[in-house]
Amino acid sequence: MFIYKNNRIPFFSVILTTYNRGYIIDRAINSVLNQTEQDWELLIVDDGSKDNTFDICSKYFSDIRIRYLFHKNKGLPLSRNVGILSSSGIYCTFLDSDDEYKNNHLELRRNILLQHPEVDLLYGGVEIIGYPYVVDFYDNSKQKHIDECYVGGSFFVKKNVAINLGGFRNIKYGDDTDFAKRAIEENYCVASVEYRTYIYHRDMNDSISKLFAQSIQG
Repeated sequence: MFIYKNNRIPFFSVILTTYNRGYIIDRAINSVLNQTEQDWELLIVDDGSKDNTFDICSKYFSDIRIRYLFHKNKGLPLSRNVGILSSSGIYCTFLDSDDEYKNNHLELRRNILLQHPEVDLLYGGVEIIGYPYVVDFYDNSKQKHIDECYVGGSFFVKKNVAINLGGFRNIKYGDDTDFAKRAIEENYCVASVEYRTYIYHRDMNDSISKLFAQSIQG
């Protein structure tokens, strides 16, 4: 299923990936609609949901900036890649369906990116709701504070850079860290920001990082 609205080129393409999150996705979508910066498109990439996700999302289709893509389950990294390849914006950014933006999230990043056009990948600025530690990408026996990690939802990356890097790799865990590492290795300009305007909800029982931690703990 593919709903396509127009041919405009927005500054941001917000790629919202989701799977069976009909019960919570309103919060994420509304956090985009309520942005002070309105030069965006929203691509909802539904990774094969079997719940009422489509019915919930369809309420928003009257907004020509919103597109909806549906495919059979591929997982988060490949779903983000579908969004990147389908995007029209100059910069791609991301939003997990159980997370949300503060209302100045896009405006603050746009100001930075316009002031520093040399930046290819901007990340950081995460407010954590819930347990602030995740499994260490480099050593699964350890945990690491999220402030020390690359959180994919906070990424703002030039679309051409994301494509040149081959998008996100389909790995079990840490695809965002892997993406940032490859960008640095390819000598792209990677910078961080301190504005905590991406709200990362780790209080959900079905969060990917929580499920991975449980799986390696047996």
